[in-house]
Amino acid sequence: MDTVKKQSFPPKTKTDWTTIAERSLKSKTIDSLNRSTYENIILKPLYSREDEQAVPDYSGGSDFRRGTYPLGYITNDWKVAQRLTYQTSDELKIKLLDALEKGQSAISFEIAEDLLETNEDLSSILGDVIYQFPLAINARDWFAPFLAALDKRVETNDLADKIKGYLGADLIALFAETGQVSEPLISDWQKKIIQTNKKYPNLRTILIDTVPFHNGGANSVQELGIAIAEGVFYLEKLQDEGMEVDQILAKIVFQFSVGSNFFMEIAKFRAARILWHRVTRLYDAKEDARGMIISAETSSFTKTVYDPHVNLLRAGNEAFAAILGGVQYLHVEPFDGLTGASPFSERIARNTQLLLKEEAMLTKVIDPAGGSWYVEQLTNQLAEKAWEFFQHIEAEGGILEGLKSNWLQQEIEMIFEKKKMDGQTRKQSIIGTNIYANLDEIVLNKGLTEEKPNFAGKIDSVIKIKAIPKRRLAESFEELRSKADHLEKKIGISPAVGMICLGELTQYKARLDFMKGFLAAGGLKTIESKPILTIENARQFMKETLSKYVCLCGTNQQYEELGYDILLILQAEYPERIFYLAGLPDQEKQSKWKNNGIRQFIHVNINCYETLSTILRDLEASTIEETKA
Repeated sequence: MDTVKKQSFPPKTKTDWTTIAERSLKSKTIDSLNRSTYENIILKPLYSREDEQAVPDYSGGSDFRRGTYPLGYITNDWKVAQRLTYQTSDELKIKLLDALEKGQSAISFEIAEDLLETNEDLSSILGDVIYQFPLAINARDWFAPFLAALDKRVETNDLADKIKGYLGADLIALFAETGQVSEPLISDWQKKIIQTNKKYPNLRTILIDTVPFHNGGANSVQELGIAIAEGVFYLEKLQDEGMEVDQILAKIVFQFSVGSNFFMEIAKFRAARILWHRVTRLYDAKEDARGMIISAETSSFTKTVYDPHVNLLRAGNEAFAAILGGVQYLHVEPFDGLTGASPFSERIARNTQLLLKEEAMLTKVIDPAGGSWYVEQLTNQLAEKAWEFFQHIEAEGGILEGLKSNWLQQEIEMIFEKKKMDGQTRKQSIIGTNIYANLDEIVLNKGLTEEKPNFAGKIDSVIKIKAIPKRRLAESFEELRSKADHLEKKIGISPAVGMICLGELTQYKARLDFMKGFLAAGGLKTIESKPILTIENARQFMKETLSKYVCLCGTNQQYEELGYDILLILQAEYPERIFYLAGLPDQEKQSKWKNNGIRQFIHVNINCYETLSTILRDLEASTIEETKA
């Protein structure tokens, strides 16, 4: 053992590592391992001491990148703010009390009109827990009615100062969601904030909500730039009404969604605090007022309807990133939230946070990501790019003018199109949806309807803008699966593609497996032939299968020795059939295949969505024609 302890290894340099790495890469350079993100940041394969960044020595100091509080979660634990759903006020009361007993540490729930019909309902629900736990509520278009109900709850005693947490609504975010801008609504909001400033000294009422922009497809740079631009907008508006900067800052909470890029999301929260510190310093705010309070929720953009248990992994990854990033409030979406959460999934979502507290010990370590060469450089790059984007917003006249001109919507749309294309071409994997899809899965959709903001009757004048829709990366493929299910019910059999498997199993299996996964992403099954060794084998298979679509599947050698001859004969005998080829032949051979009947080569670089959409559209059209006949 002493020998082992005394053993040492000669130091190695980055050059040594690069030499060995490039040897394994053969003809490629180390730069070929670089990856570009949607934020246009280049991620390197290795970070070393050369990438070291100067950072504050402790949390709660300097630019606040390492956290808002000096001792992090040791003294200021994040709040488990699971947003409860319900059908009736009685159900909400029961669920709230139960959740608070089982680990929830903030009062959070969706607000519906029925809940605010009587103040008695809300008073009964909140009871005395309103003085024991902080609020974590995005009131959206019900901000004023909820405040009125809250006023009613506290008017019988003198305990308004005991109400903590946040209760707010982000008008800019609501404008972006609804496609309607109202200047009068902003004026009413300003008055309401000032009225409640003294009454609820410990309640934050200014919410800056970037979730709608994230769900519209925005990248992290855009989310951060928008957040800071909104912060400046609200600071200016309330300063105009006479509020002091430090007073305003004490009322602000930022709300973010947490995406799937683990380290990017950690860096996003760290960069957000850097940027807000930079802004508040320009406004001469006191040092202790510059810290950012962040409420986070796991992303709905990344979640799927199919194979929903994978959402457990996605949400767990996102929650972990949010906590390492230093948020103060966190909501974890139940894994089946898109189709209607169950008591089981809501418990798992809450317990995800409790596991991170009690099992992962994340409340015991201050800023665990601090000092990481990778994270710190990513944080700095993200902060600088977000500051540039913020300046672009200001050059457009500010966040509100950027929305009115539809400039901001177009910027977000461009990023969303890139993300959508990566999903459709399967460069971005969506487990259980565009890869590893399970066609035997049955989705139990409870027919959820999401309440959208409604300004009808609440505003006098409206400026129409382009709304930012709520989207998800998996929606394209989910629509294909839905279309395939509809066709199956209509024609009585599953939409399928016949597979002519050339040669023995070992020769065609790799491409057959690829094709099965490729087609399953659109709800299409495969009808597989036995090993095709002769033209007669192929003829027999064509007689037995009724599928209009047929794919040749085998090795390149099998295609040359047998496949081409089979194609010529089958194309002549079955001119109504549509033929595909699994794989991509050499460039000089492609025209020969296409000229003799191959509609398309199916390979890893093809647009999976467009290919499957074309097949389903043709099948749908054929079904309509047959029905008419």
